[in-house]
Amino acid sequence: MNAEVAFHLEARATDLMREHGLTEAEARRRARLEFGGIATHKDGMRHSLGLRLWDELLADIVYGARILRKSPGFTAIAVGSLALAIGANTTIFSLANEMLYTRLAVPHPEQLQLVAWSGGHNVIAHSNWGSQYPNGTGGILSESFTFPIYEQMRRDNRALEDIFAFKDMSRVNATVDGNAQPISVEFVTGNMYAQMDTRPQLGRPIEDTDDILGSAGVAVISEGFWERAYGRSPDAIGKVISLDSNPVTIIGVNASGFTGAKSVQSSPEVFLPMSLMPLLRPEVGNNGPILTSTRLWWVQMMGRLKPGASAEQARAALDVSFNAAARATVTIAKGDQIPNILLEDGSRGMNASGRSYAKPMYVLLTMVGLVLLLACANTANLLLARAAARHREMTVRLALGASRWRVLRQVITESLMLSALGGVCGLILGYLGRNTLPRLLVNAWERNDLNVPFDWRVFGFTASVTILTGLLFGLFPAWAATRANVSAGLKDTANTSTKRRKGWSGRAIVAFQLALSTLLVVASGLFLRSLVKLNSVDAGFRTDHLILFEINPPDRRYVAGKDITLHNQIEDRLATIPGVEGVVLSDIPLISESGSNSTLFPEGADANLSAHATESNTANLADVSQNYIPVMGIPMIAGRGFESRDTETSQPVSVINQALAKKFFPNVNPIGRHFLLDRHRRSKDTGPKERWIEVIGICADFHYSSLRREPPPVHFDLYRQQPVVGGMVYMVRTRMDPDAIVPSLRAAIQAIDPDLPMMNVRTQQQQIDATMQQERMFATLTSGFGILALALACVGIYGIMAYSVSQRTNEIGIRLALGARRNQVRVMVLREAGWLSLLGVVAGLAVAIALGKLVKSMLYGLQPNDPLSLAGSALLLVTVALVAGWVPAVRASRVEPMQALRHE
Repeated sequence: MNAEVAFHLEARATDLMREHGLTEAEARRRARLEFGGIATHKDGMRHSLGLRLWDELLADIVYGARILRKSPGFTAIAVGSLALAIGANTTIFSLANEMLYTRLAVPHPEQLQLVAWSGGHNVIAHSNWGSQYPNGTGGILSESFTFPIYEQMRRDNRALEDIFAFKDMSRVNATVDGNAQPISVEFVTGNMYAQMDTRPQLGRPIEDTDDILGSAGVAVISEGFWERAYGRSPDAIGKVISLDSNPVTIIGVNASGFTGAKSVQSSPEVFLPMSLMPLLRPEVGNNGPILTSTRLWWVQMMGRLKPGASAEQARAALDVSFNAAARATVTIAKGDQIPNILLEDGSRGMNASGRSYAKPMYVLLTMVGLVLLLACANTANLLLARAAARHREMTVRLALGASRWRVLRQVITESLMLSALGGVCGLILGYLGRNTLPRLLVNAWERNDLNVPFDWRVFGFTASVTILTGLLFGLFPAWAATRANVSAGLKDTANTSTKRRKGWSGRAIVAFQLALSTLLVVASGLFLRSLVKLNSVDAGFRTDHLILFEINPPDRRYVAGKDITLHNQIEDRLATIPGVEGVVLSDIPLISESGSNSTLFPEGADANLSAHATESNTANLADVSQNYIPVMGIPMIAGRGFESRDTETSQPVSVINQALAKKFFPNVNPIGRHFLLDRHRRSKDTGPKERWIEVIGICADFHYSSLRREPPPVHFDLYRQQPVVGGMVYMVRTRMDPDAIVPSLRAAIQAIDPDLPMMNVRTQQQQIDATMQQERMFATLTSGFGILALALACVGIYGIMAYSVSQRTNEIGIRLALGARRNQVRVMVLREAGWLSLLGVVAGLAVAIALGKLVKSMLYGLQPNDPLSLAGSALLLVTVALVAGWVPAVRASRVEPMQALRHE
């Protein structure tokens, strides 16, 4: 640009010397006079090229940085509150992104379809090894099928490119380089890797030729297991690991990020061909060989849509195929219903976390959004005070010719700079805290494989929130700074010019802050009280000094009968360890959100009734060892407990709780009476007498699977009287610190069988705590939100009251000069703070009551309009407001009248 200007000046000077005979100096002088202001021409050129805007923006940034640097206290408070709010939003969104939105790490995951079925309670799926969910119409929904149905549907498939099957097992006994450990496994059919369109990063995938009964055992391991067990060494390929005493050879290492077909959050450690399932789990329940059983519904199915095909077309075709497969392979009794096929989005696998955490995540996102709104209100109030204090500066700018848009842009630039600083700090806080929340969602005794990634969605969300935040809290103060009358503003003093501002707007923003704070503090109180109430529920048995762990004998080595002998050996050996008070076994740990139920027919009922589980004839059960009831501390009410005379070959006996006695034996004494279990539990019995179970005792009610629900009807049966035993949960009552005795327990078990690891070692209290993860997460997070809300409300109240006192210095001085007492001045200021807080709190309570129904299902033992939570929150907010207003009130009462009158 300088060269261009110099060229034109030189050319004009040359013309003047040639045409008028001027000297060079005179010609240059006249050329400059004719050319006019060089700066004006440069400015015009910049404007035509669009450079002026960038120059002004750079100038605004430099000036804004200087202004922020000159006010370190203001900058620190504003950036700190924004960083905490944006960081909290980033952390919660990153978790929600992982649990609700992230897809399987395979090409085109949107094409994957998960096959499910939906029907009433009388569906043909009598025995289910998998999850079932309410279908929204009073029936059930499940993704589990029999393996023969899968095989026929795959043969008949015309709807999808292909159908593959998979099934996970959370814990399998593994021996890796001589070390016994539990690992998670996913069984897959040989076409899974081809249909998922993925290949291992090392080695090869499982193929159809590997998925043939009798083939050599092979495995593909996850990247995490490869790193933990083999240090990422390529030599892992070809290594042999033992799974329940079955050797398998590692043939591949999955690609980074690949988690299989079930979940996107964490990957099974080992992937095996489905043909190996009979070696690790030959039978479940009493349903026959697992791969040929037509009664056990257990395997999941998934496939890809064909190009151009719709999900509805595929569903209709699969429904016909399923109906034919069910009729061909399943014995359908009278009254049984064949359910309807559904196709679910398979891009996130089975998405169990989406089902259980969708509503809590959306509630958390809403609450953390309120925190951000609160931080914006707080920053807007601070900026509004600065805008009022800088009113004369802005008026002078306007008087000197600056446009209102130019001044507005300057103030908005400062707001965006604050927001950018808060966004960067918030992103750092969010990144550092991204894996903190998963610890609230994972059992304390399990390996935490839930890592929350920071992907483009998280960065995009943080950037969007940062920009939106800057505009949200910056626009109103910017508008307030530029709406002044220039001539009137130049005549105002600093005090009178600002006194007319901020008043109503600042108080409105503070009232809004207090309303939001009330909403968050009420939510915090509700979730805290819900957790306290849940923690205070009496479990109905002793939960102290009780260690739980699982022993899962390999079916290949411990066939029927040998598994009972093994459990007896372990039980006897553990009982001899010093510090052990008692050792008992059960197939179900209490209060674990899991359980088992059966259809029960008391003596005298029609035994030919449908064996389907309905509300009227279903009871929970647990297969336990002889001393289970006394060691667990469950009181006996009547009859006797289990004794040594109750053997494998004697009359089957049971101890029932009061709830079962009341439901199935009303108005009669249950002792000595009998009941019959459904046909699946008794299919291996040899005679009608052996199928009846005698009630020998009644114990007190206790919580079976959850503290949230009332104690259900439960019957305890002896595990040694069952046709199939398998893995059991051990409960060890100790006289010492549970952690200190675990090594002795492990050594005793290893002495019996070195290949038997203790799995899922935890205390009973940890087991109970695991069922309250959601309550604890909400109580923890909302408490943090509540504390932050209180701090921001305190800053807002203090700021508005301190500003009010500074602007009313003359008035206060006059009042004192006319005889007002200093305590009256304090009361005057506190009264203003009190009315302001009352307005905000009442508005916040009204909104909290109106929105309470959204969290009603997430609370235990109290309603959303719980008077104690509402009153306590209101009292806390008003108290905080008065405390925040106390310092300005005291400062006002200490004003010297003469100094105040000279304040102008």
